[in-house]
Amino acid sequence: MTAETILERLTQYCDLLRSLLFRTTQELQELNKRLTQISQQIHKNIDVRDNSFAEDFNAYCQNLRKQLDKNENAWLTLRAQARAHKQTDWDASLALPAKGLNSHAKMLSRVCDEFSTTYGIFIQSYKGFTASKLNVWLLTSCENDLTNLTGKILFLAREIAKNTEKSRGKNASR
Repeated sequence: MTAETILERLTQYCDLLRSLLFRTTQELQELNKRLTQISQQIHKNIDVRDNSFAEDFNAYCQNLRKQLDKNENAWLTLRAQARAHKQTDWDASLALPAKGLNSHAKMLSRVCDEFSTTYGIFIQSYKGFTASKLNVWLLTSCENDLTNLTGKILFLAREIAKNTEKSRGKNASR
């Protein structure tokens, strides 16, 4: 596989993961609103009206885990293919696509930061909530995996961009 094809596929993978994270963050924000409302109802000794929260939350966590597991092989394959190329394979003609990949990786990192922030807010809301059994451990596992994966993608994108810049020469930035 050519270096250019790898850059295109890595960029597509970043976009795919970013859209997944964006949707996931929105769903978690909605679940957090529901949890906050349930906690308030319990605190005020009001009958809890949202009887499907635990099922919905656990299904959300299981679905997220399945999607992450499904995409893991694609990432491992792309990463191995990118690492198989030597530094000299990332020539100056790939500088623009490499910068594009770096930009997409940064956008992915921002969305991942939003997810991590939403996760932190959810955990704060969850503290002390014992009304039903939630698979928070699964959500924590997914958040850790997403953070680690995003960091690896960002590192790889920066490394590729650095290698293409090196091949451009000393006077390219002037």
